[in-house]
Amino acid sequence: MKYFKYFGITLVVILLDQAVKMLVHNGMDFGTAGQIKVFGDWFKLHYTTNPGMAFGMQLGSEYGKLILTSFRLIAMFGIGYYLYALIQKKAHPGYIFCISMILGGAIGNLIDSVFYGVWLGNAPFDAPSPWFHGQVVDMFYIDIWEGFVPEWVPLLGGSYTALWPIFNIADASIFVGVAIILLYQKRFFDEAKHTEDEDDIQKQFIDEKNN
Repeated sequence: MKYFKYFGITLVVILLDQAVKMLVHNGMDFGTAGQIKVFGDWFKLHYTTNPGMAFGMQLGSEYGKLILTSFRLIAMFGIGYYLYALIQKKAHPGYIFCISMILGGAIGNLIDSVFYGVWLGNAPFDAPSPWFHGQVVDMFYIDIWEGFVPEWVPLLGGSYTALWPIFNIADASIFVGVAIILLYQKRFFDEAKHTEDEDDIQKQFIDEKNN
C-alpha cells in the first residue's frame, strides 16, 4: 500500500500529461494559427513540439536524439529505483512526493520521445527511424515577452526570441518537484538525518543490552 501511494502519484502525472497532449494534438491547430488565449496575452495554449532537450536544445549528431532518449530511459529506471529505496527507508513524505512527481514528468516526456514518432508521426523528416525520435508535445505558453533581440545582445542577438519557453504538464511536474525540494531541503534532509541518528542510537542501545 505504501508503494502504491507514491507510485500512484507518478501514474496520475503520466495519465494527466498524456491526456492533455492527446487533447491538444487532436483538438488544436499547430502553431500560432491555433493559439488560444486563456488569460489575456500573457497565458496562452499554443500547440508546438520540442525535438530535443529543455528550451529546444539538441544534440548535434545524427543519433543525438537516440542518445537523448536512451539517456531518459536509463534515468527513468534510476529515479524509479531511487523512489522505491526512499519509500523503504521511510524518508520524509514530502521529499518522496516530489520524487514521485519528477518520475511522472520524466516518464511523460519519455513516452513522447519513444512513441510519438510512430503514433503521431511527428518525428523529424530526416530521422533515421520514427521510433525513439518522437517530438515532445508542448502547449502552455506564458508570454512574458517575445520579439526581435538586438544584434549587440550576447548569444541571443539577432534572433526572434520568446522570453519564456512553452512547456507541458510533465515539464511542470518536474519543475514543481525540484522547486519544492530546493525550498524545503533543510526540512527534508535534516529530518531524515535526525531519523537516522535515532535509529543508530536505538540500534546501539539494543546491542549494548544484548551484550
